[in-house]
Amino acid sequence: MIKKCLILFLGYTMLFTGCGSVPVTGRKQLNLVSNSEVLTLSLQQYDEFIKSAPISTDKANTALVQKVGRNIANAVETYLKNNGYADQVKDYSWEFNLVKSADVNAFCMPGGKIVVYEGILPYTQNETGLAVVLGHEVAHAVAKHANERMSNQMATQYGTAAVGAALGGTSAVTQQVAAAALGLGAQYGILLPYSRKQELEADQLGLIFMAMAGYDPSAASAFWQRMSQSGSSTPEFMSTHPSDETRIKQIQKDLPEALKYYKGGTSKTGAAKTSEKWSF
Repeated sequence: MIKKCLILFLGYTMLFTGCGSVPVTGRKQLNLVSNSEVLTLSLQQYDEFIKSAPISTDKANTALVQKVGRNIANAVETYLKNNGYADQVKDYSWEFNLVKSADVNAFCMPGGKIVVYEGILPYTQNETGLAVVLGHEVAHAVAKHANERMSNQMATQYGTAAVGAALGGTSAVTQQVAAAALGLGAQYGILLPYSRKQELEADQLGLIFMAMAGYDPSAASAFWQRMSQSGSSTPEFMSTHPSDETRIKQIQKDLPEALKYYKGGTSKTGAAKTSEKWSF
């Protein structure tokens, strides 16, 4: 009964509230939060982070991060303008920063605020490897994954509250047990798997976006194989990120489509490509 209530709630939420779609993939997504609200919150958090973050003093790598990020952002904006998403371009104010940290990480805030940690550079190795990372992060912004995640969390929270009200006539102990069970089910049954889906979608879009910018997406598998050496002992079903094995297998499946945006004199952005290959 509890599971049925939650499913019905989520179904009605999807029907009677916002629903959008992801550029390129066309996947439908729940959208309960306005983009302006998300961007406002994101900018506040980003500004706080940048004020306290140890910005890298490595001028060469900082310039490379900014160069690759801008190449990808320009290609994506061209695609959006040429394929019916011109109204979304105004939502992005791209910024690419390199942070002095040994952490093997990078992240993206809504609106295109992207941070790369120096610790990931030994795994990117070169410009194309860096394009894999930045393509993935740009994809999170373009697909509005943060909006979607907030929407799903809201739907889950309100679903849990609705179930709590339905159990009002039972004992306090029963309510606590039911709430704990539903909380676990909601976390591992809805939010985390959806996050893994977003990660894989960012991989897919990232391949396409780097290809649009003239970077060979075939380099992605080798990068993620190197990343697997940094390791994580968290089981996939309890993680917001797919396992390295899952990720590499899916990238290999997505690569033929991404290569369509890379091969030939003109990319699917509608603009001539500046370079067919990159040398280092």
